[in-house]
Amino acid sequence: MDFSKLKYVYFLGIGGIGMSAIARWFLANGFEVAGYDKTPTAITNALAEEGGKVHFVDDISEIPNSYLVDKSKTLIVYTPAIPNTHKEYNWLKDNDFKLMKRSQVLGLLTQNMYTVAVAGTHGKTTTSSMVAHVLKSAGKNVTAFLGGITQNYGTNFLINEKPDNIICVVEADEFDRSFLTLSPDIAIVTSTDADHLDIYGDHNALLDSFNLFVDRIKPNGTLYLQADLNVISRENINKSKYSLKNGDYCCENLRIENATFKFDLKHPEGLIVDIEMNLPGFHNVENALAAAAACLQLGVTDSQLVDALKTFGGVKRRFEFHKKSENAVFIDDYAHHPTEISAFLGSVKALYPNKKLTAIFQPHLFSRTNDFQNEFAESLELADQLYLLDIYPARELPMPGVTSKIIFDKIKNSNKIMCSKNEVLDLLKNNKPELLVTIGAGDIDTLISIIKTQIYEV
Repeated sequence: MDFSKLKYVYFLGIGGIGMSAIARWFLANGFEVAGYDKTPTAITNALAEEGGKVHFVDDISEIPNSYLVDKSKTLIVYTPAIPNTHKEYNWLKDNDFKLMKRSQVLGLLTQNMYTVAVAGTHGKTTTSSMVAHVLKSAGKNVTAFLGGITQNYGTNFLINEKPDNIICVVEADEFDRSFLTLSPDIAIVTSTDADHLDIYGDHNALLDSFNLFVDRIKPNGTLYLQADLNVISRENINKSKYSLKNGDYCCENLRIENATFKFDLKHPEGLIVDIEMNLPGFHNVENALAAAAACLQLGVTDSQLVDALKTFGGVKRRFEFHKKSENAVFIDDYAHHPTEISAFLGSVKALYPNKKLTAIFQPHLFSRTNDFQNEFAESLELADQLYLLDIYPARELPMPGVTSKIIFDKIKNSNKIMCSKNEVLDLLKNNKPELLVTIGAGDIDTLISIIKTQIYEV
């Protein structure tokens, strides 16, 4: 598609984290942007402030008429989350407008830019945001399409400062095989745990998809692969491995000092000492190794890397502190897979070994809850006290016999309570935790401001 011939871009699901990043690119480059989403959010409010026209009723009459006059000047971008029954989607399709998935548009946007793509069933949002921050801090001409709101910039999209020699950083999403539209110069694969089995069917199909993604790296490009993963790569690309303990990029002298993670980075060209992470977590140290590898290849100096990682503020809902005092700590995290939960809770306990850890978890998707019920139970046993909420359905209809109780009954820790979001607030008021974490990818984040004001008086 020749974007130079377009004037209007209309988004179905404009408030999604990935969709809104692309909408912002079109706004920043002079296109007229409008779109539909189900409900107003901080993201849709920000898009409106930036010039986008956003509405929340599924009605053809809500689409600005100027977008409908000349089909050759209008592109419709949609998310796979839009249901087949959506009125606007069906009308636009039936009237022969050009419709493209978000992933297809992202593939087209990045094909003429030097691209760093970060993939993985977890870790990709933080790692891609780290790469973007380090490059920008080092003065590189970077644009970035991210899957979360960065704390440093308050957005999921960074715009390049010059029109040429752009380094594009993109989060490569395995959901719906979206990342197979990308052809990166550098790829990072952080993890390939079983997930999205409602899409893939089984773990082997997911692994096949990651192999196909790696196969899309440009000839003589580079793959940075987490050392424990077995992803098949071609002969004509460069491959390096990383992990906390071994690989081409690994840690030495990893320690926690004053609730801060510090380490030395051992890499093929030498040793970078005393890297200090503003963002906690063993898993985030490993993410930093991958980000460092890519950025060093792109000409970032040792001192620039150290300075940037120290100032990286993280991503909203990824190990995000909302209260941090001697008497009380409250952290929120987006973790929604057992591996992520284990990594998050293990890091919290390492940071605060002498505090009782209270966790509130909201499972995300009936299918994921059913697929990993044993693993969820095991990971949640790391908490000293657990409050388990109902499943957040997201895009799914209920599954017979699948509720939070199938996890609850398998958890060996006796300090566990099943409750609603309203009930958990009353429980917290009666026993204000000294160390509290909220975990999940659903709407558990709506509790954050209430907990801060009503429980911790922040």
